[in-house]
Amino acid sequence: MRKILCSGILLFTLLPLFAQIQSDLPKWTTPEEKSAIPAYASSRAYATDAITVPPGFPVRTMAEWEEIQALFITWRTFPGILRQIVKEAQTECLVVIICSDSSAVKSNLTTNNIPLTNVKFLQKNSNTIWMRDYGGNTIYKNQVEDLLFVDWIYNRPRPLDDVIPEAIATDFGIPHYATTQLPYDLVHTGGNFMSDGMGTAFSSKLVLNENMGSGYSLSPKTAAQIDTIMHEFMGIDYGRYIKMDVLPYDGIHHIDMHMKLTDEQTLLVGEYPTGIADGPQINTNLQYVMSNFNSPFGTPYKVVRIPMPPDAGNAYPNNGGDYRTYANFTFVNKKILLPIYEEKYDTTAIRILQETLPGYQIAGIYCNDIIQQSGALHCITHSLGVSEPLLITHQSLEDTYNTTNPYQVVASIQHQSGIANATVMYRVQPSPNFQAAPMTQVFGGTEWVGDIPAQPSGSKIEYFISANANSGKSQVRPITAPTGFYDFEVKTLSAMDILTEGKMHPVYPNPATAMTAVPVSFSNATEGKLELFNLVGQKVLTLFEGKFPSGNQRFFFNAAEFPSGIYFLSLQTNDKAVTQKVMIMHE
Repeated sequence: MRKILCSGILLFTLLPLFAQIQSDLPKWTTPEEKSAIPAYASSRAYATDAITVPPGFPVRTMAEWEEIQALFITWRTFPGILRQIVKEAQTECLVVIICSDSSAVKSNLTTNNIPLTNVKFLQKNSNTIWMRDYGGNTIYKNQVEDLLFVDWIYNRPRPLDDVIPEAIATDFGIPHYATTQLPYDLVHTGGNFMSDGMGTAFSSKLVLNENMGSGYSLSPKTAAQIDTIMHEFMGIDYGRYIKMDVLPYDGIHHIDMHMKLTDEQTLLVGEYPTGIADGPQINTNLQYVMSNFNSPFGTPYKVVRIPMPPDAGNAYPNNGGDYRTYANFTFVNKKILLPIYEEKYDTTAIRILQETLPGYQIAGIYCNDIIQQSGALHCITHSLGVSEPLLITHQSLEDTYNTTNPYQVVASIQHQSGIANATVMYRVQPSPNFQAAPMTQVFGGTEWVGDIPAQPSGSKIEYFISANANSGKSQVRPITAPTGFYDFEVKTLSAMDILTEGKMHPVYPNPATAMTAVPVSFSNATEGKLELFNLVGQKVLTLFEGKFPSGNQRFFFNAAEFPSGIYFLSLQTNDKAVTQKVMIMHE
């Protein structure tokens, strides 16, 4: 009765707002919505049948590249884009369409020759198309056991959208948790959240701003209290909820407009020309992440930059241009749904994704219309993980100089029924055929180890991991294998490498424009320093000074902070030095 009463009050309060819903609402908060926030926030707490206390067991939030059983969209505006999503996604999973009239949607699809072979309709009213922001999130009990659903208070006063996760959970028979009641109330939005599936998550500081006493929050929350809620409901580790400053020209402050985790250790980050729009703040945020956090494997994050192109009038957001982005793509098992805009920019983005995520089928969908609303494909889709995931977590092997010892492949492999066997499949180019190397379970735990035989210098090795659960379920990692795979090279030692204690490997990218990686390696822990000098020999930056640990590591500097020109990196140890030229080039 309490739920019905509160919901009725809420609907009455927001009736003037619903008059504009027919033409759909933008991603941002409208002036009318701002006036409705107080009533909405106080009413939302009881407008749900979800479980509003944390699970009493450890949970894990799924990463987006994991196997999914369904992709969700809400059928409202932009039907041409939605049709393409349905067409492309149903070859990989079930497509669930939330709509008010399934007959009309079916007619629209069939009239436009879109098959309905793997499509389901869920008839529910909605406020907007922006499924990512209000849709629920997949979590698992104890890593890979029971499938659960969790959602937050949506950071818009859009009550029809906000209860769609509950309808999805009911339809699929999934336990549903919601952060809607004190002391666990949390306002959040899906476009401002990404997880690596290993307990790390990223957001902009919008999540702090909206929960620290202003706007929607039912009670002020400190950053530590927000971290606790995310830990208890979503399994995000303490100290691993990374929050970055908001961007000045991204009015909605959602990180999916410029950033994407492509695996546990790789950040795909949008890049503007030097000094343009949000480019400086993006670079500052990236520097903050790289300086303060490692990947969950304890190594520096790998960074891949992808262009943020201007709009059709060659304008960027700082000059009123659309917020075009390629980072706003959606994983759908072995396929990527990629927003595209103009061929002269799209071809570069596609090439970068093919190199970063080999084996994925990339389906480009034109988003010139919807991007004017500050959103693209990731913003209008959400996914549901499979009920029984076979989870393979692996840190890919790096290039090596080793030609004598096997290359050890280590992976955490889990399934609720247990793992029957696992294999490393590898090949040495140019051979087209993969060979099998068995993996062994370590001490009965989740870790499995297998060896790729040593190869001579100059070899390029490609490999993937295959596993079978006791239940009969099988999985590979990367999920696109054998078309997609990991690779590394056995490099040839140069005379300089042999003569010096410290080894500085090729800097990348070179020429450099923004974040630049400097790989170094040591056979033993060694005192030394790594410095950057300009062409006339003046030191402009010390990247590191002290004791370098043994093994491989990467250091970073932001080339955007220095004028264009030729520079030299110097790695100095025990009165010896290795230098490398790097070109900094700005347009």
